[in-house]
Amino acid sequence: MPVLEMLPVPSGPAVVDLMPRLADALVGAAPALLPVPADDPLETERLTAALHPGLDIESEVALVVATSGTTGVPKGAMLTAANLRASSTAALDRLGGPGQWLLALPAFHIAGLGVLFRSIVADTEPVVLDVAEGLSPAAFEEATARLSEGRRYTSLVPNQLLKLLDSESGRHALISYDAVLVGGAATPAHLVERCAEVGVRLVRSYGMSETCGGCVYDGKPLDGTLLRIDGGRIVIGGPTVAKAYRGLTHEAFSEPGWFRTSDLGTVVDGRLVVHGRADGAITSGGLTVVPEVVAAAITAYPAVQECVVIGRPDERLGERVVAVVVVRNGLAVTLDDLRDHVAAALGPFSAPREVHVVGALPMLPSGKPDLAAIRKIVG
Repeated sequence: MPVLEMLPVPSGPAVVDLMPRLADALVGAAPALLPVPADDPLETERLTAALHPGLDIESEVALVVATSGTTGVPKGAMLTAANLRASSTAALDRLGGPGQWLLALPAFHIAGLGVLFRSIVADTEPVVLDVAEGLSPAAFEEATARLSEGRRYTSLVPNQLLKLLDSESGRHALISYDAVLVGGAATPAHLVERCAEVGVRLVRSYGMSETCGGCVYDGKPLDGTLLRIDGGRIVIGGPTVAKAYRGLTHEAFSEPGWFRTSDLGTVVDGRLVVHGRADGAITSGGLTVVPEVVAAAITAYPAVQECVVIGRPDERLGERVVAVVVVRNGLAVTLDDLRDHVAAALGPFSAPREVHVVGALPMLPSGKPDLAAIRKIVG
């Protein structure tokens, strides 16, 4: 039986040197690979301890991708070559055909890997931007200028998109793309509106490691992807769904061919609407509050740039709603401001009882908020 091999992934342009191995993985002609960050020994140690490179693995597995959860032991989604081909082909078909990509995400996570696999399917070489120290609008513009004259694509997370929209050079670069995918975390409505105003061709992507990344674009499943809502949970089926988690039996894969997500959602007029994570729901005064819904309402307040909402133990309520916000330059916000705003939009039970203003939200390399670090901020 084959064994799982570790694949150290660099953070900059050297990542293109891995594309021959990824091309072999795409056709099932390589050992199963576990991508790990070459320049982060602590994260590599965490991933290897949980996912066991060097040990046996099923022969049809091409890639084991760590979930980008914010807490706990990482799970490894076992993806086959057929999964990867189906995902890459369906994405390019939806976007309008092959093109050249700018990689501005860590390539050991599924979103960055997706850029590399789509590049291989399109027979193009991506331009790679080193984002180990964050995204620079000037560097993004310079990298964009190195793309060919054909179709242009990139994939970002919301905080990167925000930084680019706030910069003249970033906006200028963004509008040159045929599609700018944004995923990894919920995209605030004000960002979507700003993209429309300046002419950015934004595509909101929904998916996870267990589905080869984005499998729903702008609420519409990619070709082959199946969706249903079961007890409020989003359940995904189709050719991009992973076999299982490595070394773990989990109820999320209890139905063959389907993945039961931890996300709550509905289908409205044929489009998927994601409400938030079921396992992050706050129970306050006997009522259920979905943090992502409250965060979306708060980011609609003019002075707020970014927001994360969490629950905190409360002797009387069980949990209280707590907002951690980044305020726009030159503006200010108070607890009363946000309580009144949220109460008007969602009702008083959803209004935050604490507000913590920070200069920047701590983020994971995947682009998701680092909830463990955020909980330390609120104490």
